[in-house]
Amino acid sequence: MLALVRRPSFPVSFMAMTRSPDSAARSAPSPAAAVAALAAQSGGPLAPFRRRLSTRIVVLSTVVLAIVLTMIGGTLWLSWQLEGAGAAINDAGSLRMRANAVAIELWETRLGKPSRLDAQVGQLNETLRQLHEGNAARPLFLPDDALIRQQFDRVATSWHERLEPAVQRDRVSGVGEPSGYLALLPAFVDDANRLVVLIERENARKTAWLRTSQIALAALSCVGTVAIVYLLYLWFVVPVQRLQDGLARIEAQEFDTRLPVDTRDEFGHLAQGFNQMVAELQALYQDLAARVDVKTGQLAAQNRELRILYEMAAFLNTPEPVEPLSRDFLTRLMREFEADGGTVRLASAEDDNLHLLVAEGLPEELVRAERCMPAQDCACGAASAEEPVVVVDLRSLVAQMSAKGRIPTANAANTMSDAERAHAQHCLRAGFASVAVFGIVSQSEPLGTFSLHFRRERQMPPSEVQLLQTLGRHLGVALKNRRLAALARQLAVSEERNLVAQGLHDSIAQGLSFLKMQVHLLDGAAADGNLDEVREIVPLLAGGVEESYDDVRELLLNFRSKLGTGALRPAVDDTVARFRRQSDAELSLDYRDEGGPPLPADQQLQVLFVLQEALSNIRKHAEAQHVSVSVVNGRDFRLAIEDDGVGYDPADIAARGEAHVGFHIMRERAKRLAGALTLDSAPGRGSRVELVLPAASRKAA
Repeated sequence: MLALVRRPSFPVSFMAMTRSPDSAARSAPSPAAAVAALAAQSGGPLAPFRRRLSTRIVVLSTVVLAIVLTMIGGTLWLSWQLEGAGAAINDAGSLRMRANAVAIELWETRLGKPSRLDAQVGQLNETLRQLHEGNAARPLFLPDDALIRQQFDRVATSWHERLEPAVQRDRVSGVGEPSGYLALLPAFVDDANRLVVLIERENARKTAWLRTSQIALAALSCVGTVAIVYLLYLWFVVPVQRLQDGLARIEAQEFDTRLPVDTRDEFGHLAQGFNQMVAELQALYQDLAARVDVKTGQLAAQNRELRILYEMAAFLNTPEPVEPLSRDFLTRLMREFEADGGTVRLASAEDDNLHLLVAEGLPEELVRAERCMPAQDCACGAASAEEPVVVVDLRSLVAQMSAKGRIPTANAANTMSDAERAHAQHCLRAGFASVAVFGIVSQSEPLGTFSLHFRRERQMPPSEVQLLQTLGRHLGVALKNRRLAALARQLAVSEERNLVAQGLHDSIAQGLSFLKMQVHLLDGAAADGNLDEVREIVPLLAGGVEESYDDVRELLLNFRSKLGTGALRPAVDDTVARFRRQSDAELSLDYRDEGGPPLPADQQLQVLFVLQEALSNIRKHAEAQHVSVSVVNGRDFRLAIEDDGVGYDPADIAARGEAHVGFHIMRERAKRLAGALTLDSAPGRGSRVELVLPAASRKAA
């Protein structure tokens, strides 16, 4: 690798790097040629790797990585050696200090003072042991040099064989100066100094090696970087510039551009694929714009259909009446499809005719002529039950009607009648050239038709036909829902009328029957001149009239009752107060709210009606002294009314069936609530009415 980097000449001068991409692509040699020339100058080690860029990159990266790791490893080893030798210098230098400290402690011992002589001797021995054995964790070790090892052995021998025994002798020799140890100390200190100097000299030499290796590594990095950049320029930049130039020409729609394929490496295969791609683009470019326009038009049409469907579905869900809804529907269709007129006709189940509901853009004469027509007399009737009818050219239609008697339509030919010819002529005289009619259908049930009239010939593609059919079904669902809502309102009114009739029968009708009988008796007594009997009948008539008046007021109050959320408790209190005013019976109310959710207004009203009917029956028939009302709003809703009156026979009530209107009304109201009504009584033991509305039957308020 070093031989390659130091070669002074290259196949291409560095001036080529400053040229434009186009000139560089034309003048620079191919990557294979550059590698071959470089391999020839270096003795041919790259000859096996001319063809594959991956092989070149792997070999080059491996060599560079090996050299760099070797250099880095060498510098790390030198720095580790220097760090260990530096610690050895510190410990070797500390031998002098510790030897002097031993002399001081020995002096203190001989004078009889406390001293740390043994600790100082132990520390010096430990320092010698560390220097001899080394410590890789610090790190600490003597340099691997013979002179340093000899000097260390001299220092260790001097301590162990001379100074350490002298310490022991001077310790036991008594008071005075430790003359033996002090006499040997200067020679030991000199030997330690020579050891430190030798280690420092070796450290300086390794430091110089470290600097030299770092400089070499820096120089190698610079030279290697330049060489690698140049090789990468030859291998990658030049081919990429060629591709970039080719892409620029393709962007300029120069589809005759071709790249030279002069290598068999990855870029050679890429250039070959580029040429093949350009050839295919050149072949496809002729009709590409047309295809894009077609797809764009289809997408725009689909988006328009989705938008129309969304807007129509949202509009048809508004609570408008049938006629304004149909008029807005027709207006929107005319605007979207650029129609000049249109109609919406609804079929009648009574006379099998199509009745004109709304018309836009049609002359008044045509509107009057086609306000009501038999469903079989024109294309509108055919479209109400079959496929849509699209007449493209009414002029041709009129001409063919006289010759063949048939209508040419987009879906099928239809046999013509005199009425159909008359309607077609009406449209033609009104200035319309084309007409399209679609059925209004709800769940396969034809409800009518809507039509679009055009003053020009209007071709209607299948997508628009399908869209208009779908819109006809949406309109049919909206109209059907409004019819069902009207029927539901009629049914609710009918049920309320039935309850009113039952209430009248149970209260006022019986009172009027009694009054009729008393009037008949009064007439007989007056004819006979029996004034005593007249005086007896008149109070009965007055009481009957008063009772009937009270019944009427009670019925009016019941049927006018309207409750909102949370208004049940005040309504119950009012009903109880009214009972107390109308009856002498004592009534107790127990109203408990045990955390149950509030009932909605409609369920509250039915509960109140059951309470009113039960109290009315007690007031009229029970002859009770005590009445209790219990309302518990927990997980289940419970209403209980008890009295101590005369009671009744359940078997007799069951035999009478619906003849007892009051009980029948309460059962119907409980059925509306999806609740359970329990009637319990016996003759002479009072009665009990209980209404239970389980949690599953409760609606959200």
